Amino acid sequence: MSACVPTRATDSHQNRTKRAPQPHSPPPPPPRRFRIAGADVSASIAVFLIALPLSLGIALATGAPLQAGLVAAAAGGLVAGRLGGCPLQVSGPAAGLTVVTADLIHRYGWRTTCAVTVLAGLAQLALGCLRVARTALAVSPAIVHGMLAGIGVTIAVAQLHIVLGGTPQSSVLANLRALPAQLADVHPADVAMSVLTLALLLLWPRVPGRLGHLMRKIPAALVAVAGATLTASLAGLSLAKVDLPSWSSHALAGLPEGPALGIAAAVLTTTLVCSVQSLLGAVAVDKLVAGQPGLSARVGRSDLNRELLGQGAANIVSGALGGLPVAGVAVRSSANVQAGAVSRNSTMLHGVLVVVAALLMVPVLELIPLASLAALVMAVGIQMVSLNHIRTVTRHREVLVYVVTTLGVVFLGVLEGVLLGVTVAVAVALNRLAHTRITHDEKEGVHHVHVRGQLTFLAVPRLSRTLHHVPQGTHVVVELDGSFMDHAAYESLQDWQNSHTARGGTAELTGRRTGVRDTGPDGTGFEAALADTATGTTIGATSGTTTEAPARTTADAPTGGPTTSTVCRCHPWTPWRNHQCDHRRSTPAGGHPADPTDQPADRPAPGTAEPNSPGTGPHPGTGPHPGAGPNPGADTGTHPGTGTPTGTGAPRSGTGTGTGTGTAGSQLARGISAFQRDTAPLVRGELARLAKEGQRPSQLFLTCADSRLVTSMITSSGPGDLFVVRNVGNLVPPPGEESGDDSVAAAIEYAVDVLRVRSITVCGHSGCGAMQALLNSEPGGAQTPLKRWLRHGVPSLERMADDGRPWARLAGRAPADAVEQLCLTNVVQQLEHLRGHESVARALREGALELHGMYFHVGEAQAYLLTEADGGGLFDGVGVADMSA
Repeated sequence: MSACVPTRATDSHQNRTKRAPQPHSPPPPPPRRFRIAGADVSASIAVFLIALPLSLGIALATGAPLQAGLVAAAAGGLVAGRLGGCPLQVSGPAAGLTVVTADLIHRYGWRTTCAVTVLAGLAQLALGCLRVARTALAVSPAIVHGMLAGIGVTIAVAQLHIVLGGTPQSSVLANLRALPAQLADVHPADVAMSVLTLALLLLWPRVPGRLGHLMRKIPAALVAVAGATLTASLAGLSLAKVDLPSWSSHALAGLPEGPALGIAAAVLTTTLVCSVQSLLGAVAVDKLVAGQPGLSARVGRSDLNRELLGQGAANIVSGALGGLPVAGVAVRSSANVQAGAVSRNSTMLHGVLVVVAALLMVPVLELIPLASLAALVMAVGIQMVSLNHIRTVTRHREVLVYVVTTLGVVFLGVLEGVLLGVTVAVAVALNRLAHTRITHDEKEGVHHVHVRGQLTFLAVPRLSRTLHHVPQGTHVVVELDGSFMDHAAYESLQDWQNSHTARGGTAELTGRRTGVRDTGPDGTGFEAALADTATGTTIGATSGTTTEAPARTTADAPTGGPTTSTVCRCHPWTPWRNHQCDHRRSTPAGGHPADPTDQPADRPAPGTAEPNSPGTGPHPGTGPHPGAGPNPGADTGTHPGTGTPTGTGAPRSGTGTGTGTGTAGSQLARGISAFQRDTAPLVRGELARLAKEGQRPSQLFLTCADSRLVTSMITSSGPGDLFVVRNVGNLVPPPGEESGDDSVAAAIEYAVDVLRVRSITVCGHSGCGAMQALLNSEPGGAQTPLKRWLRHGVPSLERMADDGRPWARLAGRAPADAVEQLCLTNVVQQLEHLRGHESVARALREGALELHGMYFHVGEAQAYLLTEADGGGLFDGVGVADMSA
């Protein structure tokens, strides 16, 4: 054997000695110690203080033993917290389960209710093993919100009786009928404690100033219940209070007793509500975590199937020990994230604290007035009827589904209400699919046929009748404002189009999302546009493909001469010079269409560089960049289209020959027109919201002014996401009167101090013309504005030339040339300049800001992130797999 591998000695069982590690072997790793972060400890205390009164209040609302709420809170914290797939979600007795549990207790008794909870947990385990968690989220949000609203109304009406000093009835209708009698027999002490509880709940989070900020660290629910308890004790009020019998007499689960069909329906209802609420809560926690800088990388996204398994295990334990059903609770989970929790330890520690309280704090808990707990739960029920949810379903035209589900839950029950909501949702979807509105009007001699809704065979008779009323030989615009067309509708439109154009008419197809127009008198573009929808694909999808239909020549057009028509559907990021959808190629004399391979005069032939910008002189390094894409002339650092084109070819403006300036103006106008036609209708609602609420970007993105760097494309961002600063060379002038630049410094100050951005990214790119100019600059000469600006990049040049410093580098390969090396070094150097600004330095000290470096290789379409800022800096490539992180 090799001398480096020690042989194993034969030890007897009687005399086994501990061998010392070999000198050439690595030392044994130290034993792992269980550690809990301080942030998890403080977060667990905050969650415990919220969970304790809510658990007792929900147990009171269901009519279960009050200890059952504490058992469920402990099981949710310890079992679901340890086994669940959402580390920061806090589980326990949830208000959404109150109605279901109360109905089970009323029908079958407490021990059978515990057995139903165990069976529901087993069902959740089965669903988790089948990995159907994502499928459970396919329920319409209007149904989920309606279900929660109905449960909230039921809770609020029931708890109102306890607030007034009475006892709730078994149903909402019974509670409403008994309300007048209850109002005639009000207990002043109960009402006073309830009002005090609600007032503290409402006013505590709204205390202004620094004192209010400190006070809000204590949960409002705890303050409200503690305030009412202290007041009742000091005033000596005679009130019904919490009664916690001895744990030795606590009832555990028994065998289910009752009709098998009823028990099965109860298990199904409990499983449905627990699972949907927990999964929606996990998704909401993911959104909260994503908004916390640095937390998402540490916690990761939720595993919904594992979350189902954890919730199932918690329900089995809670039901077996005589506890309420368990689900993820939004209030406690959001408090856990906002309190700074960083792992599942906070959730588990909160469960430990609940166990300690249940065993050691019984005398204190028995001082709490029941009216105070009822007021707390009533407030939670009212909050479940969310105005934000109502506005959302109204905007999506699903109010009917929401209202029917809510009323069904209130008057029939949770399962019945959800089934009724699903039925109405399906009916609404079928109605929308079958109902199509077709209108016809004439404006300035042009006939407009507007089809709103899905175009199926059910609408073909009305469509044919409307098109039949269009006079022959006229120009018709058919506007499809829907997302689906079946084959029957396609054939009907095609037959009409052929007939209409044969009689000298013209047809144009437009759509809110198609991005396809054709005004050729033969209607060939109309047919080509329909081809994509003939098989039932979405109309809006045509704007997401970049294809050019072949030019077609029609000899029998009404004008008597051949005409060409091209139809193209281009990506929103397609450069103007590559667009073929809006311009028409000119037809030379002789009647033959222009060769589609002809290059426009201002477009270089493949493999050549763009003309240099006027007034700047030749740019160094305009040859092909190493690693460039199929267009070797792309990485030139120049701006295409700035010269004045000459020669022949099809002009891009489509109006004959012209200069580059006129062509650029036409391109800009066409681009704006395409935005107004295709994109503006889709983003108008979001932009209206941003205009009303103001901008709240999360990042300041500082990058180069190079036209090839499209920030929204490479970051997949949208309106309101990035506060962007662009300049030549992505430079950050260091602060100071002589060397500073007020425009960049003002943007940094505004972003950090006013907009409160959470991160700043400096992004460089390959083939940067500014870095090329720095490398080839010579001392002396006239100080042009460009030269004066580039002096802020000199520290980057000096950093690269310093042999005592390691160079910035790319993971996996060396920089291609000196230009790329300087581009990488410049990002690291500008981050140092950024740290010198006062607002940035202050935010970094407070932990409210992060700095990031980024490099984008244009030819490879590859982004690199600065992962090691020490020394020269290491830029690591971002891959597709990183999206899931």
